Amino acid sequence: MKKKSGEKRKTKAIPLIKVAWDPIYVHPLPEKHRFPMEKYELLPQQLLLEGTLDDENFFRPKAVSEEDILAVHTATYWRRLSNLELSRKEQLRSGFPHSALLIEREKVIAGGSIQAAKFALENGIAFNIAGGTHHAYADRAEGFCLLNDIAVASSHLLRNKLAKQILVIDLDVHQGNGTAKIFEKEKRVFTFSMHGEHNYPLRKEKSDLDVGVRDGISGSEYLEKLSYQLPRLIDHVKPDFIFFQSGVDIIVTDKLGRLSVSIEDCKNRDEMVLSMADSKNIPLMACMGGGYTPQIKHIVEAHANTYRLAVKLYG
Repeated sequence: MKKKSGEKRKTKAIPLIKVAWDPIYVHPLPEKHRFPMEKYELLPQQLLLEGTLDDENFFRPKAVSEEDILAVHTATYWRRLSNLELSRKEQLRSGFPHSALLIEREKVIAGGSIQAAKFALENGIAFNIAGGTHHAYADRAEGFCLLNDIAVASSHLLRNKLAKQILVIDLDVHQGNGTAKIFEKEKRVFTFSMHGEHNYPLRKEKSDLDVGVRDGISGSEYLEKLSYQLPRLIDHVKPDFIFFQSGVDIIVTDKLGRLSVSIEDCKNRDEMVLSMADSKNIPLMACMGGGYTPQIKHIVEAHANTYRLAVKLYG
């Protein structure tokens, strides 16, 4: 990721914070498609422009291996997905029109989460600019999610004995239903989802811990609920690795969120999670998750806050 000619940065970034990003993340979509794909380009540009990150912070990930995919997803689903055999109805459920380029994008994103997780093991924290595809099930795509990168990366760490007990903290406004279902019988992965109780998906799966919040909840009430759960989760789960799905569709301007949480409240949410992981010396990998505010600058600002906090806390 290169800054534009003539741009100057205000500060020197912390080189140990590694961030997965690739141009393939910015996938071409039909005109007026409802998914804000441009956020994957605007966020790294903003982080570079303001000096929060530097070029050396970014790395271009390799596509995930088929072995890692098949450790989570069924062989039938992967064959049909990779051969572009899903029906129009299945593609509509996924949210994207399918193409070979889209499938390669999903592989690179999942690979980015694995590689970022390994950087987090070394440095304490790392990021994937994309990812957080928590609606993908083992055998189907759903809600803009085709491969479940959190599940794939968790499985990779466990199979390679890089982690023994993983905690998934999913704070997207939509329940991490695919992740919950994939790991429903896996005791080494504890899934925690705090989401809109009456929001998508209408039929929820059972996470290890679900905290549903009401429509219109204020930021202070939201943060109170989260601050109650986080220390208890750490004490109960005793994780040696955390995956953080840091969706910003909780903010009040989000067209799909239905909560009354400000950008500042969202920043305070992320500070709770990052500072807890830092204080307990638990490696954490954060991935983007959802954000559908019509004002794209709100999405970028809310996500940028997470990176600014990381530089502040881990610097």
